[in-house]
Amino acid sequence: MKYIERINRIKIISNYVNATSLTVLLILITNLGVNAQIKANQIDSIVNKAINTLDNTVGFAIGIVKDGQIVHVKGYGLNSIDSKKAVTADTPFGIASNSKAFTSAALAILVEQGKIKWEDKVIDFIPEFKMYNDYVTNNFNIQDLLTHRSGLGLGAGDLMLFPDGSNFTIDDVLTSFQYFKPTTPFRTKFDYDNLLYLVAGELTARVTGKSWEAFINEEILKPLGMEHSYSSYGKAFKNDEIAVAHSFDGKSLNAIQKPKHDLNANTKRKMNGAAGGIWASANDMCKWMLVQLNKGKYGPDLDKTLFSENQHQEMWRVHTPMNKQSDPRSPFKSHFSGYGLGWFLSDFNGFFKVEHSGLIAGMSSEVTLIPELELGIVVLNNSEGAGFLNGLMGFILLDEYLKLETGINWLEMAKGMQQGGQQMGDPDTEKVWIQVKSNKDIKIKKNNFIGIYKDAWFGKVEISDKDGELWFKSNKSPRLSGKMQFYDKNTFAIQWEYQDMKADALAIFSMGKDGKAQNIKMKGISRFIDFSFDFQDLDLNRVIQTPIID
Repeated sequence: MKYIERINRIKIISNYVNATSLTVLLILITNLGVNAQIKANQIDSIVNKAINTLDNTVGFAIGIVKDGQIVHVKGYGLNSIDSKKAVTADTPFGIASNSKAFTSAALAILVEQGKIKWEDKVIDFIPEFKMYNDYVTNNFNIQDLLTHRSGLGLGAGDLMLFPDGSNFTIDDVLTSFQYFKPTTPFRTKFDYDNLLYLVAGELTARVTGKSWEAFINEEILKPLGMEHSYSSYGKAFKNDEIAVAHSFDGKSLNAIQKPKHDLNANTKRKMNGAAGGIWASANDMCKWMLVQLNKGKYGPDLDKTLFSENQHQEMWRVHTPMNKQSDPRSPFKSHFSGYGLGWFLSDFNGFFKVEHSGLIAGMSSEVTLIPELELGIVVLNNSEGAGFLNGLMGFILLDEYLKLETGINWLEMAKGMQQGGQQMGDPDTEKVWIQVKSNKDIKIKKNNFIGIYKDAWFGKVEISDKDGELWFKSNKSPRLSGKMQFYDKNTFAIQWEYQDMKADALAIFSMGKDGKAQNIKMKGISRFIDFSFDFQDLDLNRVIQTPIID
């Protein structure tokens, strides 16, 4: 069924928007008539109905711009289930991958200033940048950093970013790509990535002499008057008013504690936030949507320019086509989709649609623009929900707005899908842990597995005996630490101490002739695991047999 195909495709791409915020967005749009001006109390009524109907809701903020004006922006629900503070239109949320459009805009500004050209080679600015072969390295240009066409697999190397709080540096990122095996020829296929956006952030810094964070703040946030937005985690986390993320363990929602220090602050060459580091309020995101819809113009009289219309067109041009098949059973018609520079692009019943989503642990965002209608919508939320509902976006965005009269009750559908997902559970994970429990009395020779293993890009991990149990610990990603429990043959299931996102994994050992483990391959347990936990890209080889990391 096309609905399910669409859902799965978008789930793989981003796993972004939670059930409640997405449904609220959809209900809002389905109630916006072409000639009607929806009133604030109507929106409030719609939102409250959604909150009362759907489960696991904490808070969110909504912003709508139409015909060059902000027509609605407001917060709903709670900032935190602990503090009980209310979300407002100025509450900053982590917008995650919606930051990518800001990174593209930053580079567009540098093109305007004559400091770079889109076709410039990356190695001309970052000589140590190295891809998986010499041809790709020598021909990789600036636009290739932004278009998800590198030839590498989905989310390659994202374990440097997920979970947060790692000790990887930007230098680790710049030299990591040579160790990955390409899955498709260069520039032939879309595969979403994050690390190459960090390279774009580093390129911005080398060209300007400023950090990516400083450049975004000075050249974009300040000029647009985005006063409740932050280009760095560190500054955002110093503000007690930012939204608190919430995870869902299957039974209850839990507030995710924010870090007590800036991520990677202990490193001299910390990673930048170019792939997903911006925090912004709904009010500020409305300003961002307006400058996009106004083709780079801003200000009361549109007399100021952030970037030119030529650069605007370049960012909204399809650079990487994506597979698109129009299903005759669908009430909505679409014939193409692709990726521009920081934006997903497609057609929707004859209208051009520009969008992007973002996800961090317990928080997600969605931005949708329909330029011909001068319409922009942003939804920010702070609660983990049913990611499979993301796929509904492509089908229902403009139901009533375009007077399609599908007759579909989207809220009822969303509730049904949410309940269905809860009833289905996570059968893969359940099966693994049932088998682990049944194996609890099996004795293993722990010394055959204990030692230090190293992957070319991820670094060292330690397998040790901790209180009588095998224990996995990463050197550079300390939150990837957990107990290893026997699953089958030479395979162990790892339950991480980190549980903000569901990412438990299997470790499969290869044994040498002496009966000692020589190599570890890994994979996520759950079929619903976020693609950024790319355990499958690890190739850990034993380097030391003593459990001491030097």
